[in-house]
Amino acid sequence: MSENSHQKLVQAQFNPQATAYLNSAVHAKGNDLLLLKQQIDNNLQAHVLDMGCGGGHVSFTLASQVKQVCAYDISQSMLDVVAKEAAHRGLTNIEVCQGDVASLPFAQDSFDFVVTRYSAHHWPHWERALSEIRRVLKPTGKAIIIDVISCDNPLLDSFLQTIEMIRDPSHVRDFSLSQWAAGLSKHGLQIESCQQFGLFLEYQAWIARMQPPSEHVATIRSLTALAAEQVRRYYGIDADGSFTLQSAFIVAH
Repeated sequence: MSENSHQKLVQAQFNPQATAYLNSAVHAKGNDLLLLKQQIDNNLQAHVLDMGCGGGHVSFTLASQVKQVCAYDISQSMLDVVAKEAAHRGLTNIEVCQGDVASLPFAQDSFDFVVTRYSAHHWPHWERALSEIRRVLKPTGKAIIIDVISCDNPLLDSFLQTIEMIRDPSHVRDFSLSQWAAGLSKHGLQIESCQQFGLFLEYQAWIARMQPPSEHVATIRSLTALAAEQVRRYYGIDADGSFTLQSAFIVAH
């Protein structure tokens, strides 16, 4: 698949769901947003890039604590929702910008913080995006990555990547912590802290957010029903299909 066609796939998947992501409880709430506020700690002169902003929850969380936030996403519909909601909340220091994470339209050393939350698993050019994060960060800046993580066990990894892609064909990969550490290090970023936490996903809400075709829904239910006991235990798969993923809050400099 060409880069351009993947971008079109991402837009096709997320443009119709922009409002759903704004209102999603999974995305609008969470201890990770509290950790994010603590990490920024009222840095009122800071410039922040919300990279792959989705429904804008990082931007909304940080706007009162920093000088300016740039909400950046490939989906114009997402950005329209973010701009409208920012205006509704009176958050005048949020600007929106459309583009690809692998080719950021910003000068070197532009941001004090680059934050990405539940976006990186959609990046087809992950290493290029990491290189861009390093380029636009100030020398004293920090990158904060919040995302679902896989593990290095092949069975558990394969199950996760499979159901993710069946639900959302724009999914690329949930990376493991070891992959994150290696990728960040390769591009000049060193992990200074990492916290893991469980992310419970109620099945019906998880499915409704992307509205996959009925045959995809049936395939996911079949896979979860047939999953090995090791898989069922690790992901805490319930009878109704709900499950728990592992996420990470990574801070790198």
